[in-house]
Amino acid sequence: MRLFLATAVLMGLTSCNSNDDFGSQAIEIPGITIDGDIDCCSAEEALQVYRFLQTVKIIPELSTTIDDKYDIFAYSRNGSFHTGYNEIFFVATKKKNGNYIKNFDITGLTPLMLMVKMNMKHSTPVSGSVETFNKDYLAVKRGWISFVMNTSEAGSWTLGYNVNVLGANGGIEAADIIVDALPEGQQWLKSFKADNNNYYLSLVNPSDWKTGKNTITAYVSKKNTPATTPYGLAPEQFVIEIDPRMPDMGNHTSPDNVALTKQADGSYQGTVNLTMTGRWRIHLIVKDAQGNIVAGGDDLSDGYSSLYWEVTI
Repeated sequence: MRLFLATAVLMGLTSCNSNDDFGSQAIEIPGITIDGDIDCCSAEEALQVYRFLQTVKIIPELSTTIDDKYDIFAYSRNGSFHTGYNEIFFVATKKKNGNYIKNFDITGLTPLMLMVKMNMKHSTPVSGSVETFNKDYLAVKRGWISFVMNTSEAGSWTLGYNVNVLGANGGIEAADIIVDALPEGQQWLKSFKADNNNYYLSLVNPSDWKTGKNTITAYVSKKNTPATTPYGLAPEQFVIEIDPRMPDMGNHTSPDNVALTKQADGSYQGTVNLTMTGRWRIHLIVKDAQGNIVAGGDDLSDGYSSLYWEVTI
């Protein structure tokens, strides 16, 4: 048995391409468990996946097929990557009917940059795992990558991952990808050194911010040895104090900002109050668990930290 649903805005869910545009029509929704396809989504779950996929763009070079039975599709917000924090999403379907599959695993997310002139390679910060992130999107897996550099004459990026779908293994070893530079007025990743270790501060999705108070989320990653190994979350616990300033408006600040502290999921969260539109520099002072300053707070000639994120809203 299959279910048919009439709608003016949705397409047939047998397709995973989030950019297709089908008009008003009857929609065949696959994956009903009464058909015995217990590995796939229910009609409602498939509908939620479809709706989510309309908010992201496919990355063709990171999509693949396993055993000619399963299709794996990769997505990002814009179908591309930029320096700093990027979310990456994965969906698996059955090739014969397009049914979304809930039970699949993505592991070994491996970004690698080749520094051409220096003849060396290095990785970059990545999420600890790629997991289901929302109860409404049970067939979507999410991870993140924070690129320390953009693609240029100096270096190029590849990205690989492993996937297991219902016992079938596959993936992509090293696909060439482009990492764009952020526009002027945006700096979402900064590094600091403490106790001979290199750390990276990745600011999460500041393009979503609005004037007023915003929850500010970041990750602290630690460079690995060898440097070709993806940089995981730092096990150390820090407190990240923030001082937002507007350099084009006399460096005025804003009230009611709250320092970022470590959360149970490994992220750091606080509150930043951006009182008007424009360019903001969020100056950072990083303290260790004992309250000692380990980065930032170096009191430059203008009185502010040299360690900062920069955002424009």
